[in-house]
Amino acid sequence: MAVRSYEEYIASLKRMRPNIHKFDELIEDVTTHPATKRTVEGHGQIFKLTADPSLRDVFTTISSLTGEPVSRYLSLIQSPEDMWANSRLKRTMFQKTGTCTGGRCVGWTAFNSMYAVTYDIDKEMGTDYHLRIREWLRDAQKRDITISGALTDPKGDRAKGVAEQSDPDYFLRIVERRPDGIVVRGAKVMICGVAAANEIFVLPGSGYSEHDADYAVSFVVPRDAENLTIVETRHPSDGRDYEDGFDSAVQEGGITQAFLLFEDVFIPNERVFMAGEYKFAQAAVLNFICNYRAAIGGCVAGQGDVKIGAALLTARTNGLNSKVFKDKVIQMQINNETTFGMGIAAAAMGKKHPSGVWLSDQLLSNVNKVLVATLPYETSRLAQDIAGGIAETGCIPSYKDFKSTKYGHLIEKYMAARSSAESRLKAARLVEWATIGAGVPGCMHGGGSPDGAKLMIRSYGKVDEKVEMAKRLAGITEEVPEPGGK
Repeated sequence: MAVRSYEEYIASLKRMRPNIHKFDELIEDVTTHPATKRTVEGHGQIFKLTADPSLRDVFTTISSLTGEPVSRYLSLIQSPEDMWANSRLKRTMFQKTGTCTGGRCVGWTAFNSMYAVTYDIDKEMGTDYHLRIREWLRDAQKRDITISGALTDPKGDRAKGVAEQSDPDYFLRIVERRPDGIVVRGAKVMICGVAAANEIFVLPGSGYSEHDADYAVSFVVPRDAENLTIVETRHPSDGRDYEDGFDSAVQEGGITQAFLLFEDVFIPNERVFMAGEYKFAQAAVLNFICNYRAAIGGCVAGQGDVKIGAALLTARTNGLNSKVFKDKVIQMQINNETTFGMGIAAAAMGKKHPSGVWLSDQLLSNVNKVLVATLPYETSRLAQDIAGGIAETGCIPSYKDFKSTKYGHLIEKYMAARSSAESRLKAARLVEWATIGAGVPGCMHGGGSPDGAKLMIRSYGKVDEKVEMAKRLAGITEEVPEPGGK
């Protein structure tokens, strides 16, 4: 079975060229540096859990390219059952790590999107992109690599189009075409889990016109490619090395975001999947969001599971019976299952692309995105309500202070309740992490903004058909046009 062990995964990251920075410091080893090691540990849990026979069906599947078992994160999504497995996998990972592992699921969704798009480009343009992506994916499955995904461009002035920007590099673009490949310049920003990845799969960040064809580009690049500089922007702590205690909230998990700075990076032809075919750029984005916004419902449901457990655990350490909060817990469960279930519905109502990949229903996927941008915040509020001020106000001393020889015994004395002070503080820290800390998986803007999703809902909602339905039911035969103006 082409599945790495945890040790092999860590070794693969150690072999990579250092090109990640934080606090103006080059990170020599992402597996040990305090700014990146937690996200590596979180993504590394995938390999540990894959080795568990009871979870093998969650984490692996049979490759449609080779007929061999492979990591599900490297599989083609070809049926609604595969999409349900996607949601289940994301929920499981949150339950196991307490955090996002977006350094795999975004890349997974990105190459599935381009698998369909390359099929369409080849059919119309006579290119060989689809063969390229098949061969690359076959090799990626064999190597069992970790692939992050990158879509978001800096964008510059949002009121202006691509061609109107003061700097042409505000959107990643092709600056040179060679017989053996392309050279790209620009940036991708707010990219999840890059420090834990072996390769990065890049999609166009928007639809483009003929004038902007050089921005219509998709490729995959090694994370340590020459002329690619990565700057970490976020960490579950403040970058200090928390080895013990409760300051890191979760023991083997964390998520980071990064800026990817492309300064004339060469991409060989066999890794290029779109290079100027602007008419297909929007499809790449739409294919991505329909599956990503469906499955993110599983992600936030897993996060919600952690919130429920952490909130009730804190309440118990405070000495309060869980029954006191039964109505709040029920609402939290409703919130979780709403986003999870809407994602399953979006998958079930999807369709199969001629390339073989499954595309979830756009309307339901975008409805789910709006729910994901609202319901988890209510779940967080309820978790904070249940856990009390110790979790919500941030008034938890550091573990170093807790262990102080001068006054630690007093903190331990006054923080004790029904349970020991340390257990109480650990539980409260987990609530803090999951509700206002780095454990939050980008509910509002992860996978795109809710306002963007509402535009998609408007596009796919077919309200005019509903008006015609109402006219027929009411027996109205005259024309009732939309009035002019706003």
